[in-house]
Order: sequence, then C-alpha cells, then structure tokens
Amino acid sequence: MKEPSGPSKVGLISLGCPKNQVDSEILLGELRRKGHELVDNLDDAQTVIVNTCGFIDEAKEESIEAILEVAARKGDGVSRLLVAGCMVNRYGEELSREIPEIDGFIGLDDLSKVSDLVSIGSGPPSPSPSHAVFDHTAPRVLTTRGYAYLKVAEGCDNPCTFCAIPSWRGRFRSRSLGSLVEEAQQLEASGVQELCLIAQDTTRFGEDLGLGRHGMVKLVETLLEHTDIPWIRFLYAYPTTLDEDLLRLMGSEERFVSYVDMPLQHSHREILKAMRRGGSGDSYLKLLDRARRHAPDIFLRSTFIVGFPGETQEHFDDLLGFIERARFDHLGCFVFSPQDGTPSAEYSGRVPAPVSERRQRALLEAQRPISIERRQRLVGRTMEALIEGVCKETEHLLEGRHQGMAPEIDGRLLINEGEVVTPALVDVEITEAHADDLVGRIVGKPRPKRHEEALPVV
Repeated sequence: MKEPSGPSKVGLISLGCPKNQVDSEILLGELRRKGHELVDNLDDAQTVIVNTCGFIDEAKEESIEAILEVAARKGDGVSRLLVAGCMVNRYGEELSREIPEIDGFIGLDDLSKVSDLVSIGSGPPSPSPSHAVFDHTAPRVLTTRGYAYLKVAEGCDNPCTFCAIPSWRGRFRSRSLGSLVEEAQQLEASGVQELCLIAQDTTRFGEDLGLGRHGMVKLVETLLEHTDIPWIRFLYAYPTTLDEDLLRLMGSEERFVSYVDMPLQHSHREILKAMRRGGSGDSYLKLLDRARRHAPDIFLRSTFIVGFPGETQEHFDDLLGFIERARFDHLGCFVFSPQDGTPSAEYSGRVPAPVSERRQRALLEAQRPISIERRQRLVGRTMEALIEGVCKETEHLLEGRHQGMAPEIDGRLLINEGEVVTPALVDVEITEAHADDLVGRIVGKPRPKRHEEALPVV
C-alpha cells in the first residue's frame, strides 16, 4: 500500500450533531491551511476521516458502519483512514483493537493537529474528557449554505442520568464574548444570513464568566449590536436555566428569531426525578405559556425519551396528555439507550424494546395532527424565508426554511413558483401544509446582501 507523502486528497464523513459539524469544519480548515486538497467524493480521496458520534446506540452503530465502509476501500484508492470525534475520546482503545485498519485517531482536543496525523497517524488516546475550547482563530470551511453554527461553549455540567456526554466533552466552559463576536463577524463577511448559537447547554452560557443567568441575553444583545446578520437563532434550551429575559428579547428584536428548541425529555415528575432533571409537566406548560406570551409568534420544539427504566403505562399516558396540551410545532422522540458509565444504565425496571418502540410510534402519531394543524395555520401567510438551494429530490423545486424551522430537523419549505439566486432571504407565500414540509411561492425580491461569499462550501 502506498502511503501519502506530503499533502493528501482528503475526504471527511461528518456524523452526529451540529456541535460535531463545527468540529468537522475546523478539521477541514486546518487541512486546507496546511495544503491538503479537500474532496467531497470518497472515490477521489487518498485519506478519509470519519468524525464519529457516540451519543446513542444508533449513532454509534452508524459511526462503526461508516468506519468499516471506508476500511473496505483501503488499498483501492484509500490509503489512510483516520477516526475523529466523540467515539475516539470514549472508545478509542476498543476501536483500535477491533478495527486494525484505522491508521490514526484525532481526539476532541487535537483538531489543530489533524494535518500531522494525516501524514504520520497516531494511536488512540486514553479514555478522557475534553478540556480545550477552540475560538475564532481556528480556521473553518463551511459545509452549510446561507447559515452557520457558532459554538458558544463546550462541555456540560448537568447531571442527567441517561447522558454520557460530560465524560468525553468535559466540564462546561464558555467562550469569551470577544471571540464570539470576532467569529460572527467573520461568518457575516462570508455571506452567512443566519447564525445558529449552539452548545451542549446553551442557556448556561456565561455562568462561568461571571455573567450569571443572563449570559445568553448579553451574548445575543452583543451580536445584534456588532453584526448585521439578519437571523440569529439559539438551540437547545435547558428548561430550568432558560432566562425569561431571553424570551422578552425575542418578542422585541426582529433579528432574534422567535424559536426555542427545548428538549424536555419527559413530563412525569417521577421519571424526571429519575433522570435528575428539574421541573414537571405543569411547570413546563407554564414555561411554554410564558414563552408564547413574551413572543406571540414563537415556534416551539422539544424532544422526549420513552422507555426510560421504570416508565410505566401511567407515566407514558401522562406524557401523551402533556403533548396534547403543549401543542409543539415540532417534536422528536428517542427510545432510551443505556450509555456505559451512566447511572441509568444500572437502573432496574428496564422497559422491553418492543414496548419502548410502540410508545415511540404512539407519541409521534399523537404529535402528527398537532404538527399538521400548526403548519396549516401558516397557509396564506407571507413569511421571510431563507432559500438554501435546489431540492435534493428534484431540480424543479427550491428548498429553504422560514424562521420557525431550524436547519436539518424541522422539515423544509419547498418552493414551486419563483426564482432566486441561492442562498437568499426572500418573502414567500405559504400555499400548502403537510405534516413534515410546507410548500410556497416567492412573492418578493431577495434581501440585499452586504457581503460576497468568501468561505467555500464543500
């Protein structure tokens, strides 16, 4: 097998959440800075990096399948396979033993070393949490069109009994306001029209910087002041640390998108206590009411876990009733997946998989008419939308999102009438509503761009 000498043609497979996607963009930025050629077709790659996710069993299985698929290509174009991401910090030694075709590992703190590792490889790190924080000086190659993620913090201090993320992402640590403003301005100069603020625990931003409970408000106000980015969105609110002033800001600032993604996980107090999460179904409903009062045009999303150890039919029925009362615009549901080293992995009362899967289907079926109803109320309205490009299934449609749809998770707004050079913000009349997607037609001219595209999309 011929080893790469000097710069290599590198392809990257990025799996998992938007936080992982930002890490992938930093990996690509470092590779490009060191002279490697980035390719988006694995058939053209000499080196392939798989950036893994280790959150739940399905994500781990997807990561393993991707690694094995690339391993099968070695000697047939691909000469080097590197593995990065969460599974490296958690299961690197096991991956090294089980898949000897892996030539090197990139830990969460080693993104800046990727160029050297492409050339020389490396052994797996010992299982350990991350401690680094990458700032505005880290190069990035954007993999999104029209929008970008801005990672405001790393790690998590929440004690949720089902989650192992702190064991590899480490303790919660915020980036500085100055660094975030610098990177936001860089992204604005590249043509970004939507900025999505993300972290494992976004609503705690700034607590470790002495900003108390108002860190996110301070950050959003600062970004509004120092950029002209049309849409600023934040993702993943924790219910007990969501600052009500943040909701008030949504109601008063047009550029701060009225959208909250708040994973509540369950509604029954007994299950929430077993998860070590504060609150209850009643307190959550009051919080949702306050959100709608402060920002009447708000769109709400949540995510739930069914089949948590000890969940009875009574507990699940409580959750179904909560969903009916909450009237979320968007909803996701996971079956409980025991994570090594977490307290819930040792809990008794494990719910059989077929029961958990039936509950997942039932919850999603209960939400479906609610989602349709929430979407149908938009028919006939004209809304500003970010049109991202041509529809993946057909070149005869464009696709994008209105403000109440976060990237990748909340469906699409399909455009069947009108033309625009994408990505662009433009007024769209909603003409049809379906459970997953909306249909509309362009009725206005694109919002003028202040900057030209500067960062490549790969």
